Amino acid sequence: MTDKKQAVKVALVTLGCSKNLVDAECMSSILEAEGFSLVSSFESADVIVINTCGFIEQAKTEAIDMILEASDHKKPHGNVSHIVVTGCLSQRYPGEILSDLPEVDAVLGTAHYHDIADVIRRLLVADEDPVRTFVSASGGLEHLKYGRKVSTYPYAWLKIAEGCSNACAYCAIPLIRGPFRSRPFEDIISEAEVLADQGYGEIILAAQDTTSYGKDLYGTRRLPELLRALTSIEKVSSVRIMYAYLDGITDELIEEMRSNPKVLHYLDIPVQHGDDRVLIRMGRRDRVREISSIVSRLRKEIPDIVLRSTVIVGFPGETDEEFAQLMTMIENWSFDRLGCFVFSAEEGTRAFLMSDPVPPEVAEDRYDRLMTLQNGISLKANEARIGSEVWVTIDSISEDGIFYIGRSYGEAPEVDPVINVLATSSTLKLGEKYKVSIVDFSAYDMTGVTVDEFTQ
Repeated sequence: MTDKKQAVKVALVTLGCSKNLVDAECMSSILEAEGFSLVSSFESADVIVINTCGFIEQAKTEAIDMILEASDHKKPHGNVSHIVVTGCLSQRYPGEILSDLPEVDAVLGTAHYHDIADVIRRLLVADEDPVRTFVSASGGLEHLKYGRKVSTYPYAWLKIAEGCSNACAYCAIPLIRGPFRSRPFEDIISEAEVLADQGYGEIILAAQDTTSYGKDLYGTRRLPELLRALTSIEKVSSVRIMYAYLDGITDELIEEMRSNPKVLHYLDIPVQHGDDRVLIRMGRRDRVREISSIVSRLRKEIPDIVLRSTVIVGFPGETDEEFAQLMTMIENWSFDRLGCFVFSAEEGTRAFLMSDPVPPEVAEDRYDRLMTLQNGISLKANEARIGSEVWVTIDSISEDGIFYIGRSYGEAPEVDPVINVLATSSTLKLGEKYKVSIVDFSAYDMTGVTVDEFTQ
């Protein structure tokens, strides 16, 4: 174990999605348990660990830029002795990283975060002949058994599965993280109990396909049962479902969301397109009629539900007619929140080799047109909440110190609008919930004032 009196200082930066964040939190816990000291800046670090995303071209560029920024701090110009790259980019391109980025001293794949302390120790004793290590990431969920140093408050992401088996034509996740693998039911509940005891009352479920939870391990979907078990934990105040595929939105799941007061009336359902011909080429299971049926039913059964989705424009062969159909369906579905991506051709996927690519300028124009449409939809959704009173969890304080920044049940952290809160009298506490009246809005945020300052 590293001598804590002379603890090696490690700066760990993570990029990408919530699943990557959980992996980084696991590494943080391991490093601290092994006697390393975690620091927040490159300037004060002895070793830099970069947990990368490699999902699309933009993410890969961001990861490489971060590696190059870290390399500016290496000796002899800086204080950093070694750089370790982990995560999705290192899983996809280990050889390329080691050959093209000589500043990198070690590479770890996505299922071997438990090796992070050992790899750093090996680097530190290698003297002038660094250990350039790649560890295959074909393993399972072993790293999740090592605990976490949660970096968010008052919510915590809870990973319920790893990998994906949906094999969408455009997606590299199965290549990076392997097939869908559910975590054992008891392990999830045990981790949730620990998180709740530590004060993380809002649990956000993370997986590439949350509604498939249990199919591989138990032969049946167990998300509704998991929700019941999680919400039976006294200190768990709420559970939020992200990344839900529509074919897993069953009668049982809808009823659990409708009737269980701790399950937030919020659902993230990535539909990806609004034209059946494109959905077929994408390798998606859902069709427009099925999407429309599920969206309609959710709003009927749970009238105050907030729906989020994502779509892709510029998929190979996408015609003007198919894009127009997408625009029509986005208007019809009227998702409260919507993310849009321009298609990125990822090596190893079926879409990478597809003919008839959409010119980049056409794809960008379609992105702009779709997001202009969605901004209008989001404005209407936020306007409809004027005068409503909602419980808002306070996450932070604005940089100018004027507003508290919070979220209601209808806003997931990082991806959705925030609620700027003005306190009418007393100081509000971070992590607590307060009743707030919504008084103003834009497409990207809302403003409210506290109705009273008694917490929920």
